[in-house]
Parts: sequence; structure tokens; C-alpha cells
Amino acid sequence: MSMIEFKGVNKIYPNGTRALNDVSFKVEPGEFVFVIGESGAGKSTIVKMLTCEERPSSGEVILDGQAVSELPSKYVPFLRRKVGMIFQDFRLISSRTVAENVAYAMEVTGASPKEIKRRVPLVLSVVGLKNKADVYPDQLSGGEGQRVGIARALVNNPRLILADEPTGNLDPVNGEAIMALLERINRNGTTIIACTHDQNLVNKMQKRVMQLDRGELSRDEHCGNYYCMSEDEIRPIETSRVFKQNHDYSEAEEVIVSAETGELDIIDLSPSDRNIDLFENLRQDSESRRSRTSSFDRTEEMKEILKRIDERVKKREAQRSQDGLLSTQETARAYEENNTDHGDY
Repeated sequence: MSMIEFKGVNKIYPNGTRALNDVSFKVEPGEFVFVIGESGAGKSTIVKMLTCEERPSSGEVILDGQAVSELPSKYVPFLRRKVGMIFQDFRLISSRTVAENVAYAMEVTGASPKEIKRRVPLVLSVVGLKNKADVYPDQLSGGEGQRVGIARALVNNPRLILADEPTGNLDPVNGEAIMALLERINRNGTTIIACTHDQNLVNKMQKRVMQLDRGELSRDEHCGNYYCMSEDEIRPIETSRVFKQNHDYSEAEEVIVSAETGELDIIDLSPSDRNIDLFENLRQDSESRRSRTSSFDRTEEMKEILKRIDERVKKREAQRSQDGLLSTQETARAYEENNTDHGDY
């Protein structure tokens, strides 16, 4: 069964703009696909279709066997929690540390504090930021900020990661590092769709390329180049699944290579997530979430967790404000001393 399938999808916005015109394609589990094209070609619209941010004017969008184009609105938040998103501008919460930004993605799913405490350091290790857990976003470089975004996308074990211009705000060196990290994640079976304008990275990585031109799918080849030079360079699309290849571990585990050590990190997975269809999975998540939030004990527990997080954030902001005030006062005193008239010598 395909991970993603578009069947004759059209999207016309209220102002008459045609974003997609009869677009059809399939993406198999474990594929890495670049979606390229000029600005306004329809790349971001495809991403928005998969997260139900936009609905098709006609045609079908199928994700993991379920027609998400007809998914009831109440299930959309649960769908989005099963898809990892990576953004060009990172979208980190400035008042939270690196670890708290990653943990937030688990908190909204109702994960237990114990599971959050266990998993966040592991995922930060995978992206090479284990030593930056207590650092704030404004203290990170661009490449580090995007790696936090990848950790946040990865922390809930998504089978699909959507990356919208993940290297758009990065220099070439950091851009290559980010793509190398995504490729390692892809080798473990995670399907990745990356929208990009970066010709150099597309040519280097030699992945499947889908090109959009004014809303139409003009090219879908495994030639691995931003521009396909000749038919001799075109290779047929292979959809072989590399998940669990050459590794001996249980069905309930996933291996991810650590960016810091190069060693294999084992991440627990629920086998049921791989066997139950998407709609039933979302329904179960919805029911589970409803039962948890209806429990007084659970509600009080989450309130207490959020209260402690808010207290920590306020305490840190107060400390930073105090440090800034002291620094200002010291500067003022130094200025007054330097301008004091000491009389004639």
C-alpha cells in the first residue's frame, strides 16, 4: 500500500488562482522525494493537502490508505501529530529551551512525563544537540535551530516527515549537514517529502525528483538531478523499503543513527501503529485523548506539569531581565566615573 497517493487533484483558490491542475502520483513507504519548481508552482500546496490545511477542489488525497481529503475536521489535529513537519523558519518557541521545544511536541499528544523525560534526550542525541538541551533558540546558530526542528518532527515517531524548504535559510555547509541528517532518518524507513529550490543538494543526493510547473506535474523521475540532462541519466523509480535492513532487533523497535556518536539508538514503536489503518488510528487517538482529559486525576496532573513549566519560564525570564538591568546599571556607573571632573593636576 502506498504511503501517499494523489488522484487527479485540483486546487483552485477563491480568487481564481489554480494552484494544482490534475496532479496524480504515488509515494511508497520509505521513499525520499524532492518536490521542486519555481515559487508559486504548487509545492507548498501539496504539503498543505497532506496536513489538511487545504482541501482539494476535486480529486483525492490518500495518506496511508485513508482519504484525508474527506477526513472530518475533529480528526485533523490527530492526523497532524502523526506527520512530522520541518519549516524553513524553524518556528521555535523563543521562551522555551531546546529540550522544552522538543518536549512540547510530545506534551500536546498527552505523553507521560516519564516518556518525555526518556525520549527527548535520545532524540537530541540523534540530531547532535544533546549538550544544547538547556539553551534558548536565540543562542543557537541557524543550522542548530533547524536541527531542533528536525528533533521536534522526529520525537513522536512519524512515518512521514514533510520538509518545506528546510535549507532555505541556511548556508551551503549547514544545508548539506541538514540533508545528510534527513537521509539517515530516511534509511530507517521514514518517508520524507522535501520541497526545495536548492539545485546543488538535489543533484548531490540523487533521490526521486518531482517537478511542478504552474500547478502541473511536469516531471517525475529518479534521475536525481534538478534538471534532467538526458534520457540516459534517467533510472526507474525503485520503491524498495530499507526499513530494518541489516539490523537485528524486535518489531517494536526502530534504529536511528546518532549524529554525535555514529552509534545506533533504539527507539520503541508500537506494532499496532503499522497495522491499523490511518482513520481507525486517528479515531483511537481521539477516543484515548478524550478519556484522558475527562479524568480528573489526569487533568490535574497535566495542569500541574504546565504550571511548573510556566513557573520555570517566568523565573528564567525574570533572571535574564535582572541580569540585563544589572549590566545597564554597571555601564551607567562606569560612564559617570569616566566623566567625573577630577580637577587640575
